[in-house]
Amino acid sequence: MLDKVVYGVAGAAGVSVVAWRTMFPWINHDLKIMKVQKRLKTEKDKDFESGELLIDRFEKHVYNQPKKPFIIFEGNIFTYEYIDQQANRVANIVKTWGLSAGETVAMMIYNEPAFVWTFLGLQKMGIAAALINFNLRQKQLSHSVNVSGAKAFIVGPGAELFDAVHAEEGEFGGMPIYIQGCSPNQLPSGYISFEDLMAASSVAGVDASVRAAVTLMTPACYIYTSGTTGMPKPAPIIHLRAMNIGLAIANVSSKDIVYTVLPLYHSSGDLGLKGTIKPGATMVLRRKFSASHFWEECCRYRVTIIQYIGELFRYLLSRPESPEEKNHQIRAAFGNGLRRDIWEQVQARFRIPQIIEFFGATEGNTLLFNLSNRPGAVGRLSPLLQRLNPTYQTLVKYDIATAEPIRDSNGHCIEIKPGEKGLFISAFAPEMKEFNFYKASREANEKKRVRNVFKKGDSYFNFGDIFYLDRDYFVYFVDRIGDTFRWKGENVSTTEVANILTSLDFIHDANVFGVTIPGQDGRAGMAALTLYDDKPLTPQLLRKIWKHCEENLAAYARPMFLRLQKEATLTATFKQRKVELVKEGFDINLVGDPLYFADQVTKSYIPIKQDTYSRILTTSKL
Repeated sequence: MLDKVVYGVAGAAGVSVVAWRTMFPWINHDLKIMKVQKRLKTEKDKDFESGELLIDRFEKHVYNQPKKPFIIFEGNIFTYEYIDQQANRVANIVKTWGLSAGETVAMMIYNEPAFVWTFLGLQKMGIAAALINFNLRQKQLSHSVNVSGAKAFIVGPGAELFDAVHAEEGEFGGMPIYIQGCSPNQLPSGYISFEDLMAASSVAGVDASVRAAVTLMTPACYIYTSGTTGMPKPAPIIHLRAMNIGLAIANVSSKDIVYTVLPLYHSSGDLGLKGTIKPGATMVLRRKFSASHFWEECCRYRVTIIQYIGELFRYLLSRPESPEEKNHQIRAAFGNGLRRDIWEQVQARFRIPQIIEFFGATEGNTLLFNLSNRPGAVGRLSPLLQRLNPTYQTLVKYDIATAEPIRDSNGHCIEIKPGEKGLFISAFAPEMKEFNFYKASREANEKKRVRNVFKKGDSYFNFGDIFYLDRDYFVYFVDRIGDTFRWKGENVSTTEVANILTSLDFIHDANVFGVTIPGQDGRAGMAALTLYDDKPLTPQLLRKIWKHCEENLAAYARPMFLRLQKEATLTATFKQRKVELVKEGFDINLVGDPLYFADQVTKSYIPIKQDTYSRILTTSKL
């Protein structure tokens, strides 16, 4: 059908198919995208018509294939039936809490089967799960739980998780806190043993009528994203989106085995879990990524689909070659962040037939994907695809200083041409025009929306990402603008990090931004500091900064570089200016101010001299 559309256009123009392909050599790439888009739309339309939720689909799989492996974890096999029984225990516990369908419960659990059955148990009751990042500490943690509007908080097994919650005791608004993996006598007063409740709970299923009020437009869960307001913001993932998550692009079937090492609280790991559930496939789940065990486990479990972020492949490339890395059964790798400089090396060395690089945002309204194995491309924006897509996507000119689109004399945005860079925006479908993509203030939602883009009254989502458009209409990620950058596969809020730094009594101001490091994906954190009374950064103060960041920030958010300035770099309106700072980075040949590097050996920041600078540029793992 899609071929007929294209060929029909060619015929109407009196041009042969051969001539059409000659004039538009990129058309085959579009056809690949269009075929997948048609399949995805058909599935979405069926789901919308049936009203079926992801938990309904899971329960069908339990009925049809109870003994089939669902989760393989640390050598143990958890069948669909077993996970369902544990989820029923969770649901029967939650049923006693008196919550209504559509309300929220927060959960913070490591990558393990307990995450899966806790999430599914909440889904059985029609309860939205706020998926809390287990790296968060102190105010970031309590804020994330509280802003979700959660009525209860379930904390997974592990002393580190309990300690993180206990450190914020009294900051959770009095909500009940349930701890997995501990008996009542192991917990101080004020906490409830979820383990004890599970042991006494029934494995009997709950009737689907308890979630009758839940629709496909109801949030299934909340996934957090860092943004310009400085604290994590929960983005609602509605049930319709949960049923049509991105892994479907790889056409996953019940026969596939998906290997997931990414955190399940993150959108990348979440799409792996939901993308496994929908077709009734099997997931090999790992607590965390291990380069030394990756290929051996892929072979042992006959993995067919792997998920990745760009850094993952860099670590694998740094390992010695092994027979397993070529003798696997992987048919596709699905993920984002695989840069052009190592793409072909990855494909050749690891013999992966198809790499499906995609681009999206947790709170975003569209998804781009590359099905052509074009190194570095995150998707396509050809005239044909743009014309056929019901929600128009495009790249527009932008002001790097304000992070806003540039307008023409009519007040409209200006689209770029092939060979240029632009800000990626995507139109809202009419029914989603005023959809709130954050569970936060109206101001936070409005910041990500661009209005009156090409005509009065239209509305587009601003991804805050800069893409390059090549002559074949492939797009390539270039950078993030505004107050967020990406490092180690995570979004880092510059405002959040700056607030943590300036809470130290000797730091007057902190201008935080991301800088590039040769051979590394994303941008590493850097903070330009000004101190009270023009103090020097003594070894004692540097150790204080290290300890403060270690206690208050997730590892990926801690600044890797510091720059000591006598005066802050500000605009005429006294806003922090980053452009020159980003350009100079940590280059000792460009920067006259003292520079410091986060040294894992001394657990402090050390001055960057020539030998340190050379070591940073040549180190593969930071």
